Amino acid sequence: MQQRILGRTGRSVSIVGLGTWQLGADWGSVSESDALAVLEASAEAGVTFFDTADVYGDGRSETIIGRFRAANAELPLTVATKMGRRLDQVPENYTLANFREWIDRSRSNLRMDTLDLVQLHCPPTAVYSSDEVFDALDTLVGEGAIANYGVSVERCDEALKAIARPNVASVQIIFNAFRLKPLEKVLPTALDAGVGIIARVPLASGLLSGRYTKDTTFAPQDHRTFNRHGEAFDVGETFSGVDFEVGVEAAQRFADAVASVRDARGLDCVDKLTPAKAAIAWVTQQPGVSTVIPGARNIDQARSNAAAGSVEALGDEFDAEVHGIYDEYIRADVHDRW
Repeated sequence: MQQRILGRTGRSVSIVGLGTWQLGADWGSVSESDALAVLEASAEAGVTFFDTADVYGDGRSETIIGRFRAANAELPLTVATKMGRRLDQVPENYTLANFREWIDRSRSNLRMDTLDLVQLHCPPTAVYSSDEVFDALDTLVGEGAIANYGVSVERCDEALKAIARPNVASVQIIFNAFRLKPLEKVLPTALDAGVGIIARVPLASGLLSGRYTKDTTFAPQDHRTFNRHGEAFDVGETFSGVDFEVGVEAAQRFADAVASVRDARGLDCVDKLTPAKAAIAWVTQQPGVSTVIPGARNIDQARSNAAAGSVEALGDEFDAEVHGIYDEYIRADVHDRW
């Protein structure tokens, strides 16, 4: 798999990584053995970047990754975790003392003396303007508790504030064919500044897989059921903020565009270029993206996601169709919100 430097970390990571929220089993049962199998299948397919957080399964995701790392010490893995959501989301809780407590917990879970990358986990907007917060992060780097730090953001303006900070190594942001605003300023600014971009939610919570119909339902504990209107957290994290029925229509257009690429290239097997693979590949092919982190709940998903890292350039015609679909179905309701 192709590798890229993850911004100011200086570390080489696979262009397709693995998001591990689902391994915490917060929104659907995943056994520990199945979770370890997903990590193994991903690593075998060339994935070298795992993204987690201290609140995924209240540390379960971190702990499973820590166990996998310990059993596979020879693998050149980079593990990014996040912190900040163990207390109420107010700027006053983003203190050096709390950071130390959260980081020590993650170090124990991940079995790492020094964490590769710690990201503020979509903090309140005011945090990005706080010198004290970033001074605290610099202190933790100086003490050797973390090697690098970054931020995970909801909004493009938050990303731009973070990129302007001299020691922010990376920015994680929702970016996919249904969320194009980062193309305008965030990606070019990060590229110029040498800040890595970690693209999350590349399939718009599965919409871009093309597998859903308007009648598709999800388990009660699945955020695609309980957070469609932002009841639990930012609605932009669920289907990228796109109305489900509208998203299903747009996803069909996206699948048709993928089929056109398959036909033009003489790919006689749908599995060679599924809508999901194309959606992930399209993100990796945008200038400024360091890595993209789709989730996987089983080894087949893990292998398919990783295979997107070897899809050849989808081309200008496909890119124009992505923008056309966005303008017709998505832009009016989503573009200016994040």
